[in-house]
Amino acid sequence: MLCHSWQTCGDLVDAVVPFMGESITDGTLAKFLKNPGDRVEVDESIAQIETDKVTIDVASPEAGVIKEHIAKEGDTVEPGTKIAVISKSGEGVAHAAPSENTSKKAAPKQSAPEMNDEEKRKPKVEASPVPVKPKTPAPPPPKRSATEPQLPPKEKERRVPMTRLRKRVATRLKDSQNTFAMLTTFNEVDMTNLMKLRSEYKDAFVEKHGVKLGLMSGFIKAAVSGLQNQPIINAVIDGDDIIYRDYIDISIAVGTPKGLVVPVIRNAEKMNFAEIEKEINTLAKKANDGTISIDEMAGGSFTISNGGVYGSLLSTPIINPPQSAILGMHSIVSRPMVVGGTVVPRPMMYIALTYDHRLIDGREAVFFLRRIKDVVEDPRRLLLDV
Repeated sequence: MLCHSWQTCGDLVDAVVPFMGESITDGTLAKFLKNPGDRVEVDESIAQIETDKVTIDVASPEAGVIKEHIAKEGDTVEPGTKIAVISKSGEGVAHAAPSENTSKKAAPKQSAPEMNDEEKRKPKVEASPVPVKPKTPAPPPPKRSATEPQLPPKEKERRVPMTRLRKRVATRLKDSQNTFAMLTTFNEVDMTNLMKLRSEYKDAFVEKHGVKLGLMSGFIKAAVSGLQNQPIINAVIDGDDIIYRDYIDISIAVGTPKGLVVPVIRNAEKMNFAEIEKEINTLAKKANDGTISIDEMAGGSFTISNGGVYGSLLSTPIINPPQSAILGMHSIVSRPMVVGGTVVPRPMMYIALTYDHRLIDGREAVFFLRRIKDVVEDPRRLLLDV
């Protein structure tokens, strides 16, 4: 009798790769979380599948004991592929053997050979001298010339296969460089007023909305205003046509232990500060937990990347295809600035816009970045729409 993925064969149940999304046809079996003989509960993760975009868990369909692995780590698997067999009762499963006792039994003592009369008359602490072999001096290390390269020894190197997510990111970024005519323009933002706004209303904001007021929501609102003023930056080239989008979906680049993921805040133009902050928190938590779905990262019309959280002072971000531009935020540094004819310290941030010069002219890019600067430096502009 054959076991199908949706059936059980008596005591045995198959664990299979789940559906991974419309655009994902296969993945790599990265690692097993449970080994043969391990106890598992229903819906407990027993393995992880790496795809081009996310890591997906394979859950146990029943409680029981892992009987055997059918697939191997590193295998390419498709949805429905059987990777393990689970015994609901645990009977007949070879459990992991206890660690072997490394101590060996002592060998039986051998009786010493019988001594003759002359040997018996010798003093008992007296021993025969043991000839000592003279040590051979170690050869001196070979001399190296100053110009000879010092190569690291192979035993200090490790070769680790790239994850599918890392390979996908590498391919997309290289395709971006090969496709777009990328150009970057810069500006700097005085963060005084936005930071003051956050400081004054942070407690009331948390009390009412249950979420902290961050700086990212201010930049997203500024980006929405900039994209509405310069709609070409929210557009994209498709063959010989330009597609203008009447919606604004902001992608937020999030670095995770497994690589870069880009969840999307949908219809950001319709959201207020609190709604944006809640959505950022939800998506960032899912991204770091590895539970974010393909649909939550699909699409996006414009990307914001905040390298400042890692201490980056300045960078030229790479466009996230098929979008046409990306905004780079950086670290906030107190610098001397001239304000009203007086030099004063101000919390300053460099911002960068990388754009596809095939579609976007320098004038539009500079106007967009200037709008970001104006709104962040004076958030009241959003209230008055000026």
